[in-house]
Amino acid sequence: MSTTVGLVSLGCAKNLIDSEVMVGHLAQAGMALTPDPELADVLIVNTCSFIDMAKQESIDAVFGAVNARNEDPDRAKQKIIVAGCLSQRFAKELPGLMPEVDAFIGLDQITRVAPIIENLMGKPNAAGVGKTEGPAATDDPRDFVTLKPRYVPDYTTPRFRLTPPHFAYVKIAEGCNHTCTFCIIPKIRGQHRSRTQESVVREVEELVKSGVKEINLISQDTTYFGMDRWEGKRPNPSSPVDSSRGESLTTLLREINKIEGDFWVRLLYTHPAHWSDELIQTIAECDKVAKYVDIPLQHISDRMLTAMKRVTSGDYIRDLLRRMRAGIPGLGIRTTFIVGFPGETEEDFDELLEFIDEFRFERAGVFQYSKEEGTRAMKMPGHLHHMTRKSRWSRAMAALQKIAGETNQAQIGKDVRVLVEQPGVARTQWDAPEIDGSVMVDESLPVGEFADITIGDWRGYDLVAAR
Repeated sequence: MSTTVGLVSLGCAKNLIDSEVMVGHLAQAGMALTPDPELADVLIVNTCSFIDMAKQESIDAVFGAVNARNEDPDRAKQKIIVAGCLSQRFAKELPGLMPEVDAFIGLDQITRVAPIIENLMGKPNAAGVGKTEGPAATDDPRDFVTLKPRYVPDYTTPRFRLTPPHFAYVKIAEGCNHTCTFCIIPKIRGQHRSRTQESVVREVEELVKSGVKEINLISQDTTYFGMDRWEGKRPNPSSPVDSSRGESLTTLLREINKIEGDFWVRLLYTHPAHWSDELIQTIAECDKVAKYVDIPLQHISDRMLTAMKRVTSGDYIRDLLRRMRAGIPGLGIRTTFIVGFPGETEEDFDELLEFIDEFRFERAGVFQYSKEEGTRAMKMPGHLHHMTRKSRWSRAMAALQKIAGETNQAQIGKDVRVLVEQPGVARTQWDAPEIDGSVMVDESLPVGEFADITIGDWRGYDLVAAR
């Protein structure tokens, strides 16, 4: 009788792909999958720990599973595995803090999840699952975490998509070479490592053949794709894209644009430091590349950008945005900002508000600074009172909401192409799945297909098609 496995996937789209890879390997091993935790012999919780809220959600999910097992006699023998960023980040601490958990697996172990489960279930361990690599190695079967992740998926990697049939995420690289002072990701996921261009293109080809209409390219730093593979001196993290050196995001986009089929390809998680006129021109010229760019800017004050170690300046960002607007007709820009960073003055914050008002981003969000263990920002002087952070967040969000309403008002009467997400709900090129707004459309439009509609009205962040 096969082992039945359930999975709870938390966090971002990058974590979702890790879940999809685990499910793919479980299916390949002949294990049964269930969406109902109560029916699972083994329950995997794939965790996130980017900020405190995500970390707390992950901890709550783990102890929720433990408590449910303790309260239900039918689940008494259920095994619980904690995977993902929380497990990777606190590899040394968690076995002692969560003795109820049966195994912890890190980011490099997602392809070994099946033999790890066989080991837990007392079945033959043909794959030779071993103990933790590195200084934290133990003989504890609850501890399977490689301390320095090196894994990156390939187009041959078994994977079972957990997204709807019409859109997919494609992870083009893993890790990050930036050292932003507020971010723990490089310590969790390691240095940037790109897939080959051929690997990504072959995966996209197969997805399009299967009927996928939207490809979302993701990584920790999408614009750095390929640059770590250039021969000779590795480029500085602030280097712009230069395809003459080898594979890059520009060469990848042009190859994807050649793939036959009717689909969009969308860029998520781009870093402002790596943009170039060549990349702007590529997006403008490639008809299958959505005229939408996700480019987290975090701030505009030079003081804050320096303190955050963003390797950009306010003038650089302003000039880049003007070149993007001029070079890519109909571009929608999504960005995010952090307010309340240590040392942020009222003058810094006012400069951010003026910047928001000037550039009027089509899609934008604001985060309050989160003090994260293990980051350099945590040790910085000048941490602000939580009410100051909250007040600045509210003021910035109010400014963005006003602009969002005016942006939506300007869309009325325009003819746009949408991708139908579910009956009566669609998305434009300016709307990434699970992040941005929607368009209310006629329920008769087929799900998973493109449709041409006219915008007739708007409600909050959403648009309404004319009847």
